[in-house]
Amino acid sequence: MSYLGPEFNPSQPRRPRRGPLTVAVAALVPGALAGWLVWQTVGDDSGGGAAPQQQARGTAPSAAGSPQASSTSTDDGKEANPASSAPAAATPLKGKVVVIDPGHNPGNFQHTAEINRKVDIGTNSKECDTTGTATNAGYAEAQFTLDVARRLRTILQQQGATVKFTQDGDRSWGPCIDERAAIGNEAHADAAVSIHADGAGAGQRGFHVILPGPVHDGAADTRPIVAPSRELGERIAGDFARETGTAPSNYIGEGTGLDVRTDLGGLNLSTVPKVFIECGNMRDSKDAALLTSGAWRQQAARGISEGIVSFLRG
Repeated sequence: MSYLGPEFNPSQPRRPRRGPLTVAVAALVPGALAGWLVWQTVGDDSGGGAAPQQQARGTAPSAAGSPQASSTSTDDGKEANPASSAPAAATPLKGKVVVIDPGHNPGNFQHTAEINRKVDIGTNSKECDTTGTATNAGYAEAQFTLDVARRLRTILQQQGATVKFTQDGDRSWGPCIDERAAIGNEAHADAAVSIHADGAGAGQRGFHVILPGPVHDGAADTRPIVAPSRELGERIAGDFARETGTAPSNYIGEGTGLDVRTDLGGLNLSTVPKVFIECGNMRDSKDAALLTSGAWRQQAARGISEGIVSFLRG
């Protein structure tokens, strides 16, 4: 980047004769300008780029020859923000599609007939959906999952990803587990994550990530996605632990934070890399204190997002 020098217009004399002070000033000003030009040349040749001491556009030298910062203006007269000329933020997920599945739906409990009907998951049939669990104080899993999902969407979109939801609180119940899988498949998602929280007994704490096991039965064939889904799950587990400061489950996964299952329709019917994450146990008071904290949910969203970014960047 080059920097423009100051516009220097020495004033014209008003009298035929110059007094001693005028002569002195006239002698000093060219010296000051020369000193500034030497400083400018040294600064541009330093190879340091836009160092803090370099001259800003439109800056005028002081009487001692040192540059003084001044604000710049845009063509419309508004003061320009120096940061506005900085390069755009990196978008490592540009062109990538991520499907987020907020587990359950806050309205499911009002539609028991609909969510209890059976759907085919390949290996057998299962209920369309469930109401999910809740903390002892009544904070529903469906509320938790939707909040974390929205926070996650914001982070991923800032990274350049196209983000699709299976539901965004915009339907009265569902979708069913087979439709949730179909949404990811039809989007040709590069990664799909289903967000949940567990409902185990008190004292059972920690998160775990559920991975698809090999299934080839009826409409289900997970064989192509088993390996990439494991990689996605491992990366999410590592980043989730680091960002939230929580430990892997002490009751599932033998301390690995990973659990392989073949009985979940959302995984069995997926044709894209997909995992579930149980972010904690809502029925344990210590885990519940985390799950009900907005600050912690932001950390959870960040941990999941970093795992997704790491997976998609390879």
